Amino acid sequence: MNLSERLTDDMKQAMKIQDKFKLSVIRMMRASVKNLEIDLKRPLDDNEVLDILSREIKQRKDSLQEFKKAGRDDLVADLVVEIEIISRYLPEQLTEEEIQEIVTQTIHELGASSKADMGKVMSALLPKTKGRADGKLVNQFVQQLLK
Repeated sequence: MNLSERLTDDMKQAMKIQDKFKLSVIRMMRASVKNLEIDLKRPLDDNEVLDILSREIKQRKDSLQEFKKAGRDDLVADLVVEIEIISRYLPEQLTEEEIQEIVTQTIHELGASSKADMGKVMSALLPKTKGRADGKLVNQFVQQLLK
């Protein structure tokens, strides 16, 4: 079962058990997927759906920080739950040690030695960590190792 089908099945399940919050989050995800399918005029594959879900989580994490700064605890609680729901559809996340190991290995494979090589390293890393690691964290490890 691909991710789009899983989202549809989970939406139906949320309707049955009348979980309105989960239903609204899944509907938002499905709407994002559907909008891109309409734009591209074709169904999306799992990688493209993963991109959308990763983007949704990133947006919510950014909002989460802003709401914490503004003291909006009511919105913070909702966003935390939304992030948890969306995270269920992403592959298991890499630990910091695993990310650092992948970054180190990629730097050695490419022979990168300075910050000038950062673009080359990041473009090689993104397919390896896609959907499994936060891009900001990967970027931090690359910067640390290319000093």
